[in-house]
Formats: sequence, C-alpha cells, structure tokens
Amino acid sequence: MTLNIRLGLMMLLNYIIWGSWYVTISTYLTTTLKFTGTQTGAVFGTTAVAALVSPFFVGLIADRLFATEKVLAALYAIGAVLVFAVTRVGSFPAVYALMLLYCLSYFPTIALTNSLAMQQVRNVGQDFPPIRMMGTLGWILIGLAIGYMKVEATSTPFLMAAGASALMSLFSLTLLPHTPPRAKGEAVSVRDILGLDALSMMKRPSFAVFIVASVLACIPLTFYFSFTNDFLNDVGVQNAAGKMTLGQVSEVAMMLLMPLIFRWATVKYILIAGLLSWTVRYGLLAHGNAGSGMWMFYLAILLHGVCYDFFFMTGQMYTDQEAPPHLRGTAQGFITFVTYGVGMLVGSLLSGVTVDYFKGNWPKFWLSSAGMSFAILLLILVFFRSSEKIGRKSAA
Repeated sequence: MTLNIRLGLMMLLNYIIWGSWYVTISTYLTTTLKFTGTQTGAVFGTTAVAALVSPFFVGLIADRLFATEKVLAALYAIGAVLVFAVTRVGSFPAVYALMLLYCLSYFPTIALTNSLAMQQVRNVGQDFPPIRMMGTLGWILIGLAIGYMKVEATSTPFLMAAGASALMSLFSLTLLPHTPPRAKGEAVSVRDILGLDALSMMKRPSFAVFIVASVLACIPLTFYFSFTNDFLNDVGVQNAAGKMTLGQVSEVAMMLLMPLIFRWATVKYILIAGLLSWTVRYGLLAHGNAGSGMWMFYLAILLHGVCYDFFFMTGQMYTDQEAPPHLRGTAQGFITFVTYGVGMLVGSLLSGVTVDYFKGNWPKFWLSSAGMSFAILLLILVFFRSSEKIGRKSAA
C-alpha cells in the first residue's frame, strides 16, 4: 500500500473506535444501566478530563521518548482491554473509573495520529485533508452500522470499539511508518506543553473575547454531543445513530465550501453565523417530533456542519492567523486545552445536571441550550471588534 493509503486507513480505524461509543454512550447509560443525568454527564466528562491530560502525555512521551507508532500500538492495546471491561460492569463508580482510564489511553491518539500523518506526508496542505477526511468517513460508517444493527442501548458499541482498538494496535506495529521522537533529549516545561506562552495574545481585546466565547460555546456543544442520541431514542426516532451521521456528512460538505466563504466574510460574521445556527438547531430539537415534525430533527442534524465548522474550525484558523510565527503551535495547544479540556469538562457536568433539573422535559432542555448559544452570539456581536478575514493577517 502507498503511504497515503496507510495513513488514511489509520484515520479511518481511529475514528471508527471513537464514533462507535461516543454518540450512543448516554443512551446505554441512561436506558440500560439506569444512570441519572448527572451520573451520565460525569461519565461523558471523562473525555474532557482526558483532553486536559493529553497535552502532557504527547509532550512528554511521544515527542521525547518513544517512536509514535510504538506509543500508538501500546495505547490501542491498553484501550482495547479497558473498553472491553466497561461492558462487564454496571455500577457508576466502576463505569466512571474504567471510562476515565480508557479515555486517558484513547484521546492522545487523536493528536498522535495527526502528528504522525503531518510528519510523513510530502505536502501537508495537499495531502493531509483527504487523509483526515477518512476519519470522518470512519465515523459515518460506524454510526450507520450501529443504527442499522439497533444496538444503541446495548454494550455492543463498546465491544466494537475493543475489536477495532486491537486491530489498530496490530496495524500500528506492522503498517505505520517509523516516526521517531522529534525532541528527544530536549528540556520541557509545563508552560511549553500547555502553550501558556499564548496567553500574551490575550492582550488583544478581540482575541480575549474569542477565547471566552470559545470556552462558553463548549457548554451547549456538549449538550448536543452528550444527549442528542438519548433524546432521539426517547422520542421514538428509529435508527437515531445512523441519522446522526448526517451531521458528519454536512461537516464534510462545509469543509469544502469554507475556502469560498473565507473570501467574502469576516471572521466576526462567520462566528455569528455559526452561533445563530446553533440557536436555530436547538430550537428545532425543542419543537420537532418523530412524526410530522421529523423534518426539524433532520434539519437540526444537518446544521452540524455549519455549527461546528463556522465556529470551531474558523476559530482554529483565526488563532493561527493571529499568533506570531513562533507561537503558532503553542497557540493551537492553548486553544485545544481551554476548549476541549476546560470548556467541555464544564459542559459535560452541566449537561447532566440540566437533564436532571428538567426531569425529562426535553423541550426546556434544548431551549436552555438555545438561550446559551444566543447569549454567546450577543457577546461576539457586541465585543468582538476585529474586521479581519481568514487569509489576511492583521497589522497588529
């Protein structure tokens, strides 16, 4: 196989692992194990805890001690055992502990597979996007499979993740190219790993507003990821996991359109359009139903591409553009830490508490999400003053 095909298969399998359990875990926990919303939110929050710890792991182990493919093989093997063990327990403490350990083993692989691919390809700008697109394809395929099999409320998705993890461990040792540690022997500090040098960028008012909005935006985003599958199953939608893969299809379509959008729209109005889409999406979920209102659910899912790409992907590119050349890598580490780590941890905990507070009143749950999204939109509208476009660096 050519190098790019092997790297594409790496992405495909890695996101099959993630997508097999991430969308349906809340359904399994609430329907089968009878966990409360607060307990379910706490378990879902283990992903954010892992995102907080992952930069340390990647910075200390993979970059300085061992070849990336060997680190991946070890992580996938450990993950296969842990996610299989999740299917053998039923109490909240046991599930929480095992999922925390599992996420600590899996989530570093997201950064490591990206890093390995970018180091190996000849032209990152041309070769990496189609390789990364294979990951989205893997997510779509596993979602369709789980929905077709009607196993969303069972432990089967975890067993599928275990099998795919074992396969990836073998794949990493046999088919991935050798990728030695890039910074072996170099000194490292916590400040370097977390990208805290990027805090100097917070002196710019618009960038500071963007960071605050990004952290807050992770709260309604986590509401969607944590409980949409559980909600759709609860109101009688058939093959909910399969239907939710339409969100990834729209995400791919929007990725292809983003270069055209960047030509005429400023960062501010792209962010506003994304947040407005979030508000509309949650309103559709609040008022739709599995009968005559099913079109609202379809539209809400299809809006995912606009919701995610217009805010998070645009935000990552805006951060890269605003960072001085020597801080670009650091700035990406910083925004990942504050969003996928801090923001989504808070969102995971609040989503569970909110579900319990509304006691099964899904319309009020989604309208609370819509209200949060609209408040963040107003924050950007009033206080984000930058008129920059992606691709045009500000003089500052």
